[in-house]
Amino acid sequence: MQERNGTQVSEFILLGFSDHSELEIPLFFLFLLVYLMTLTGNLGMIVLIQTDPLLQLPMYFFLSNLAFIDICYSSTIIPRMLHDLLALRKAISYMACAIQLWFFSFYATTECFLLAAMAYDRFVAICNPLVYPLAMARKVCLQLLAACYLLGLVTAFVHASGTFRLSFCGPNEASSFYCDIPPLLRISCSDNSTSRVVLYILSTFVKNASTTMVILISNVCILAAILRIRSSESRCKAFSTCTSHLTVVSLFYGTIFFMYLQPSSSYALQQDKVASLFYTVVIPMLNPLIYSLRNKEVQDAFWRVFRQAQ
Repeated sequence: MQERNGTQVSEFILLGFSDHSELEIPLFFLFLLVYLMTLTGNLGMIVLIQTDPLLQLPMYFFLSNLAFIDICYSSTIIPRMLHDLLALRKAISYMACAIQLWFFSFYATTECFLLAAMAYDRFVAICNPLVYPLAMARKVCLQLLAACYLLGLVTAFVHASGTFRLSFCGPNEASSFYCDIPPLLRISCSDNSTSRVVLYILSTFVKNASTTMVILISNVCILAAILRIRSSESRCKAFSTCTSHLTVVSLFYGTIFFMYLQPSSSYALQQDKVASLFYTVVIPMLNPLIYSLRNKEVQDAFWRVFRQAQ
């Protein structure tokens, strides 16, 4: 691997939160708590959707897969970060770094397209309710899910291969707490202009712009349809299912655009680290809370399962 890439580096040093070493122990327990909450919340969401017969709908099929991706997504980042917070030497091998970047890109991209699929599902349910059972049949949902994973695989392959074809001659210190593309590009000793172009094309246009367009168009149509609903009860129900999704989308895409579109500077690097922390650690924990607190059907299902368990 090293000879093929022409690199002299066999490992990377993830600087992480080294600027505030006195906070590493408190941060370890804080992030451990966040990780446990992430696992509990998302696993609970999956179990709830699988066990309650009233939640066997396309919307909750996608939501259970979102919870699964959030578990895998956070598990790609947080365990390694917890290890490094306690380690004296925060080194990760070349191969382990490549694997982490691949899985991170895969799950992050898959989640982008899955959020777009969920927006399309809400669009059909609210704007075309008569054709909803046919348009979002089980087979169609499985095909949409497979397309999300396939696009994630392709993007992850392009990102990982484009990054690790570069040479890393030293220094090998990456200003991040996980292996991400921008920090690695900064320490590469070969021409990375092509990799930067590919990164921005895939991140800005293919992944973010296309999915954002689907989400925006879907929600504009949904808003117009909701305003035409005469029943206040039906209007509130439609708003509750859409606002939770919009909240998740706003948090997810807001941090993505902030991370990848800001100018490169020392101050921006610190901001980028905070945004990365929110993007990789906090959002997977918040998603099940947002969907459960703002969705009456999920709340009702939780109390049904809770009463049956007693």
